[in-house]
Amino acid sequence: MALSFKPIRPLLQTGTNKSSRLFSYAGLGIGVLLLLCAIQMYINIQSLLREGSIRKNGFDYISITKNVTAETQGQEEKNLFRQTDIDELKKQPFIDGVEPLLANDFHVKLSAGAMIPFRTDMFLEALDNSYIDTVPPSFAWQPGQRSVPIILSSDFLEIYNVFAPGQGLPQISRETATSLAVNIHCEGREKEEIFVGRIAAFSDRINSVLVPKSFLDWANQEFGKGREVSATRLFIKTKDANNPDFLRFLDGKDYKLNKDKTILGRNKMVIDGIFSGLGIFGLLVVILALMLFSFYLQLVIARSRDSLQLLLTIGYSPAWLSRNFSKRFIPVYITIVLTALLVTQLAQWAFHHFVMFDRPELSSFIHWGVWLVGVVLIILSIVTNYRLVRKLLYRLY
Repeated sequence: MALSFKPIRPLLQTGTNKSSRLFSYAGLGIGVLLLLCAIQMYINIQSLLREGSIRKNGFDYISITKNVTAETQGQEEKNLFRQTDIDELKKQPFIDGVEPLLANDFHVKLSAGAMIPFRTDMFLEALDNSYIDTVPPSFAWQPGQRSVPIILSSDFLEIYNVFAPGQGLPQISRETATSLAVNIHCEGREKEEIFVGRIAAFSDRINSVLVPKSFLDWANQEFGKGREVSATRLFIKTKDANNPDFLRFLDGKDYKLNKDKTILGRNKMVIDGIFSGLGIFGLLVVILALMLFSFYLQLVIARSRDSLQLLLTIGYSPAWLSRNFSKRFIPVYITIVLTALLVTQLAQWAFHHFVMFDRPELSSFIHWGVWLVGVVLIILSIVTNYRLVRKLLYRLY
């Protein structure tokens, strides 16, 4: 027949020193809340950093240039990337690949014919296909071919549609743009040749007018100034464009990149430090609350010493008393942690909807790891409580 703890409960003076018990509960709740919120915010930051730039096959692709200053302007040799610069970048452990973005070394003009009376000086660039986000099968060229496929920056089309009405030009959609023929006027070495360019795709990653490398190499030899063409831009392949070591290296070399894509990464160490500190502080508060509650339990057992010794004398085992005495506080621990999880969930929902405006990288629900930490804290509190009570009762046995 199972023994009941209910008749024994009045013998334990658990009602004494309520302030110590309430302070320990409040401290435990605050500590758990701080810890859970810090973990969830850390996960949010990591999600934002992972999705901060356009990725392909798990890599980030970032373009860099040399910073042109008042001292270096006009000094081409200082503002172009040499092979030694590329080799140095490739040696860095946080960089998985480097490719130069080569430009034309001759005069180029683009016109759109009679349908769109638009003519402008322009530049052409070429990049290794593996670094381009959208490469259709038609993006290829061979000598003798009059048609040249083009990959155009999505931003360029948007810019055109912004200023076109003011210039009396029609706005065009992507579908219309891909059906238009663009005349590419190549001039140099007292020669001129016109090619027919067709937009094969749009790029959200590269702000440029891209042509196949085979065409640009041929055109530079045919119309160029007969010199080695060095790159003004490089594209870097890296697993994490927000890696603080990567950003520190670029800053140290005075290389310039799009800071909008790495704004979180530049503050990553500070952000990680803040939330790590908050999490450590929350953990310390949890530990202090458990210690305060242990003092409360010691006081209860000390004041109930005579009753407990009597119970032990008449045959109650310390293990049974410890187990049943500790069960009284399990609902309290579960309530505290569940309340902290609920508040963390509400904070995450508000952060996603009102601060981040429903960004797809984040979820309105807290991460499963936060729930796991909550379960671990409940188990930790119960085990700590039981071991302490059992230790104190065995001293009386």
